[in-house]
Amino acid sequence: MIQSTTLYLLLLSAPLLYVAQLAIDFRRGIKAVGNFRGFRHLLSPATVLANIIPVYIPGIATGRNQAWNSKYKDFEYYGTDIFTVVSAWPRARVMINVADPAAVKEITLWRAKWVKPIEQYAMIMQFGRNIVSTEGDEWKKHRKIANPAFSEASPNNRLVWDESVRITLDMIDNVWENKEEVVIDHAVDITLSIALLIIGSAGFGRKISFSEDRKVPPGGYTMSFKDALHVVSTDMILYVIVPKWAMNLTERLRRVRSAFLDLQKYMQAMIDDRKKAEKKVERHDLFSSLLDANQDEAGTRLEDSELIGNIFIFLLAGHETTAHTLCFTFGLLALYQDQQEILYQHIMSVLPDKRVPTYEDMNSLSYVVAVFYETLRLFPPVTTIPKKSAEDTTLVTTNAAGERFIVPVPKGANVTLHTPGLHYNPRYWKDPHEFRPQRFTEDWPRDAFLPFSGGARSCIGRRFSETEATPILAILLARYRVEIKDEPQFAAETFAQRRERILALKPGITSTPIRVPLVFKRR
Repeated sequence: MIQSTTLYLLLLSAPLLYVAQLAIDFRRGIKAVGNFRGFRHLLSPATVLANIIPVYIPGIATGRNQAWNSKYKDFEYYGTDIFTVVSAWPRARVMINVADPAAVKEITLWRAKWVKPIEQYAMIMQFGRNIVSTEGDEWKKHRKIANPAFSEASPNNRLVWDESVRITLDMIDNVWENKEEVVIDHAVDITLSIALLIIGSAGFGRKISFSEDRKVPPGGYTMSFKDALHVVSTDMILYVIVPKWAMNLTERLRRVRSAFLDLQKYMQAMIDDRKKAEKKVERHDLFSSLLDANQDEAGTRLEDSELIGNIFIFLLAGHETTAHTLCFTFGLLALYQDQQEILYQHIMSVLPDKRVPTYEDMNSLSYVVAVFYETLRLFPPVTTIPKKSAEDTTLVTTNAAGERFIVPVPKGANVTLHTPGLHYNPRYWKDPHEFRPQRFTEDWPRDAFLPFSGGARSCIGRRFSETEATPILAILLARYRVEIKDEPQFAAETFAQRRERILALKPGITSTPIRVPLVFKRR
């Protein structure tokens, strides 16, 4: 009887001790940040459970997609451009949210002090170790190999431009058949298709078009290169989050698995063919540039799996980011007809008689870039950029009155560069919720603009994305006026309601437009 009572007490005390330890660690976390203003929650924002909860519940969780939903509101509420989040479960966790440009600049420049938490990128390691999922000397090796392909002087930039022009004109001629009016139920369908073909050509050196047949080559392949590329780029998230043992459960999952296996085979075959080639053929696509740089780099070469891993990352980041941003751009221009007219007049001043733009026109098409940047400001591809403190340190911020605050940051604290908070910060952006591309033709706050991250670990594909988007926008807007598709069920909505509907997004690998129905009308 005594033994059973003792066992009962032990079983009862275990959860009580666990709760007590959580409470102690939670209090330590609050003390570690000097009780600096911010959220105090039960659930860590990093947990699946906290992200299932759709709305903010005080004391429990911030809710799903809080960074985007709040934008600058949380910083405004706490009165400073940095606030803290201390949570208790499943273990005490300290997070520092930052929307202060000076603090962001310090964090992105001091890489040894503010490190990338590569454990959060473990899922993308399955494609092969790559430039995103590594840190320290290993990252330097990846960056050194990849950098020539993305430099300002890289011939790949001209190829990206030329292929963007070719593919956009191909869509107008062979898909739209030069019709007077083209109705699109969701603009992302065309932007993803264009971006897919561009990454196929400028990324892999395989010219593919909208009308290309889809014959499957011999050698054990199950689909064409174009189809494999399409499935991988569309359903990459499934391959990342679904366990390998479950990839055989449905037809869609089986197709995704086959597409990944085929694309890996295609890439490995391309690597093998170019290694075996007796005569080196000059190519300027991204894949060839990586192979050439790797061959030229004695002693620090990447393994084939690492080359493939990097290409997967460039496909994931480049294809989806540009496509989604272009979709939001068309939606904004359709909503703001006055801004579309300003853009059209600018394009006509650079490209009279609607001539086809050349790579030399890029710098002249400055307002096209301004429109693209304004879209990136309003709809940053990633809403949070994670860092981690490598030591006990501090950050400095101010409030609207200019008062200075020192924020304690303990070693191991998660530090979040809060992109929406930064991009909607009214201290640096006048009327931050307004679509006003002109701001990027003026003296604008470069440290408060972070769509490609910053510092040494900023997005290596920034130039690729800009070079791809500029001719697409210039060609389409020179030939078509973009309008919102009229639908009877929305006839009574206000402009604010229409804007909210058209520009609604959901979280994904990058910020994903839900539905942008448009009409392209011949000018």
